[in-house]
Amino acid sequence: MELAAGLEIPPKRKNKDRIVLQSALRGESAFILPCFKIIFNIMLIIDTHAHVNFNAFSGDAEKVIDRSLLENFWIINVGSQYQTSRRAVELAEKYKEGVYAAIGMHPIHVETGVFKPKMDPEELVADKEKESEFDIEKYKALASSKKVIAIGETGLDFYYRPKTKTRQEVFKLRQREVFFEHLKLAKELNLPVIFHCRMAHDDLIEILEKNPGLQGVIHCFTGTLKQAERYVKMGFYIGLNGVIFKLNLDDVIRMVPLDKVLVETDCPYLTPPEAGVKRNEPIFVKYVVKKIAELRNLSYEEVAKETCENARKLFRI
Repeated sequence: MELAAGLEIPPKRKNKDRIVLQSALRGESAFILPCFKIIFNIMLIIDTHAHVNFNAFSGDAEKVIDRSLLENFWIINVGSQYQTSRRAVELAEKYKEGVYAAIGMHPIHVETGVFKPKMDPEELVADKEKESEFDIEKYKALASSKKVIAIGETGLDFYYRPKTKTRQEVFKLRQREVFFEHLKLAKELNLPVIFHCRMAHDDLIEILEKNPGLQGVIHCFTGTLKQAERYVKMGFYIGLNGVIFKLNLDDVIRMVPLDKVLVETDCPYLTPPEAGVKRNEPIFVKYVVKKIAELRNLSYEEVAKETCENARKLFRI
């Protein structure tokens, strides 16, 4: 088993040992797992945006989580609508530590009446699982769990949109309305926000500048360095994931202060090339850490430590 710090544990452990370690992950032992991690010097890294709560992991979600926790990769599973938000909470509550949940409706699921995007089978099992309206009271009830540490993902997504100008205006207005409902919930519950933004950074920046006092991260950042600097100036974090292997974000990676950077996978999507498999998962966030370290001329350990501290600070974990 490959470890974050480049160390290895014996590949063949007895079944009894594996059972003991797995029980420790679920909080059945408060002593064994911490000792295991200390002995093998495993560095903690937090994947601040994962979707192990999606259909892509329906057959092995807990195995993926167990594998991640054994290598000391913590996970924040992020909801995209009510069903996946609820699933994120259910998974988080199975573990004493290391697994957390964020709840919210992704902007592509906002019912606009003028545009209907295709369903992603990696996310939902069936179209009937999609919700038509954002019910703030249902999400507030989910947030009663102590494992809910953020609202999101929520925001603006203008990538797939209607063709006519009139329909586009309705489409954008409806997304903004639901987005403001999320911000209202975040303020009421005093939780940070995980922002999704695609082809809408100027719009999002304008909204955030007019609504001071929010905390959060711009997930899967794909904007310009100037836009990143404006987010940072307002106090927001920049989330970097496997998209950095697809787009040239080198200037952003080099110039954004490291104390404002979070690492994430967005699994099952955006798998780093070095992973060698199609489906992304939390342990592959190490390749994002590695890339950031190379571009900033820092050690892997420095980037891992700083981004972990950033995640703990923002999400209070």
